[in-house]
Amino acid sequence: MQQRIEDYALIGDEQTAALVGRDGSVDWLCLPRFDSGACFARLLGDEDNGHWRIAPRGADLCTRRAYRPGTLVLDTDWETDEGAVRVTDLMPQRDRAPDVVRIVEGLRGRVTVRSTLRIRFDYGSIVPWMRKADGHRIAVAGPDAAWLRSEPPVHTWGEDFATHAEFTVAAGQKVAFVLTWHPSHEPRPPLVDPFEALESSVADWQAWSDRCQYDGPHRDAVVRSLITLKALTYRPTGGVVAAATTSLPEELGGVRNWDYRFCWLRDSTLTLGALLAVGYLEEAAAWRDWLLRAVAGDPADLQIMYGVAGERRLPETEVPWLAGYGRSAPVRVGNDAVRQLQLDVYGEVMDSMSLARRAGLSHEPHGWALQAALVEWLRANWRQPDEGLWEVRGGRRHFVHSKVMVWVAADRAVRALEEHPELPGDLEGWRAMREEVHREVCAEGYDAERNTFTQYYGSRELDAALLLIPYVGFLPPDDPRVIGTVDAVRAELGRDGFLRRYSTRDSAVDGLPGDEGAFVACSFWLAQALHLTGRRAEARELFERLVSLTNDVGLLAEEYDPVSARQLGNFPQAFSHIGLVNAALALFGDEEAG
Repeated sequence: MQQRIEDYALIGDEQTAALVGRDGSVDWLCLPRFDSGACFARLLGDEDNGHWRIAPRGADLCTRRAYRPGTLVLDTDWETDEGAVRVTDLMPQRDRAPDVVRIVEGLRGRVTVRSTLRIRFDYGSIVPWMRKADGHRIAVAGPDAAWLRSEPPVHTWGEDFATHAEFTVAAGQKVAFVLTWHPSHEPRPPLVDPFEALESSVADWQAWSDRCQYDGPHRDAVVRSLITLKALTYRPTGGVVAAATTSLPEELGGVRNWDYRFCWLRDSTLTLGALLAVGYLEEAAAWRDWLLRAVAGDPADLQIMYGVAGERRLPETEVPWLAGYGRSAPVRVGNDAVRQLQLDVYGEVMDSMSLARRAGLSHEPHGWALQAALVEWLRANWRQPDEGLWEVRGGRRHFVHSKVMVWVAADRAVRALEEHPELPGDLEGWRAMREEVHREVCAEGYDAERNTFTQYYGSRELDAALLLIPYVGFLPPDDPRVIGTVDAVRAELGRDGFLRRYSTRDSAVDGLPGDEGAFVACSFWLAQALHLTGRRAEARELFERLVSLTNDVGLLAEEYDPVSARQLGNFPQAFSHIGLVNAALALFGDEEAG
């Protein structure tokens, strides 16, 4: 039986990540990067598509599990008739090669444990050639090689195109397994000591999480969200992927299955704000620097997303041999939305650079010239329709949120020149652009009869992104149009107290069949909007409900289905965790945050 999305926990080394289920099975792992082919793809298929399970013989799901406080080191415990055993999972920060370390420790009695390793490279499609050498089991196929060893050595054997081991641990005994990947044309990398790796990983993660300056309510949830954001960061470049997975469905059995293992510009301002607000200046600077490198070039070529190193070509293909999570097909690799025009990203880039400048991040000499070029391109092109931040596939429209973010781009450029008159730029021209955009949005994107802004010009539909209007400063929170919009969005897009992104009734806009769950980040935006508009008790009540959606180890997917009470979409989702951190700062920061 396939596990629920929330039955998984995350481990990673800040270059890739794995999902570990409550049954002790690693069901998703891409090597060597987040966006590489998966060698364990059971998550989107079945056991024959690759997995690695370590659990007591005959056991089903674990008794309990938890991260060690302030870390990404996972302890999974089983209570059996024979005794108790713990499996500790981690991916230590790599020197040359990625390692998955799994340490089995006897807690009580004598427990027989079984390991089943089934490697399938290229998203579960390639069965490698297995051999023995120097006490290792070695899997090789094409460009990939993986080495399995144990300390102390335990007997392994091959059966059903998998590598098995069975052994008994008494209280206090430990057996460690290490799986190491490297390019098959290169020699085996140096061996990692699994027990030293555990100690150093715990120390490093705890030292990092102790730097968090937030000390208000739900600090544990905020710290867990920040750890998750760091785990989704590609450390060599500073890019933050939207999620560790591809194609986890927004509707079970549906087709809304997308690859989120890339870096979206839409996340930039919210991520920077969260990192800066809680004291992680180094990580914020790395993300800012990734952003500047990624968007460098002709402003007309600005994309909504890039690869972890700034790659621009992310062609979308389907993987037909994987049935999909919960039979939700197709499974997609790559993302065609990269080719869409989304005018809001210009505002997000400008807002991010403004935020970094105000926070005192070191000045990048070429940064302002790039920003000025972006604003000049936008001045000539902002009147175009676009696909909007939700990447609809039903054609371009004049989305209100996109136009609001055009205003943000002009506003931040004007502020930069007002605060730093030595910078070159067309101050009066950008002021005029800012005023023109503002007038048009208020005239064309506002429904006076219903007292609400709308999804796009001339529409009666709404969009949760409208909740960001006071957040970005387009209108003050006490403006009657803002209050009316918050009320209308909550009434029309609410679902059992949570919030959808937009209505899927109009398939001409969405371009897709089916429905989706409540969007977690948008629900956090609603909590912030309620707080900004003076309804603080309601905001805190909603925040409490949203935090309760986290799974047993504090993780959130992209969406939540209140009917079936389960998480949906890619997992864990950076946007959801950014929403949690920023909402906590908004609701509690003035009173109780450090």
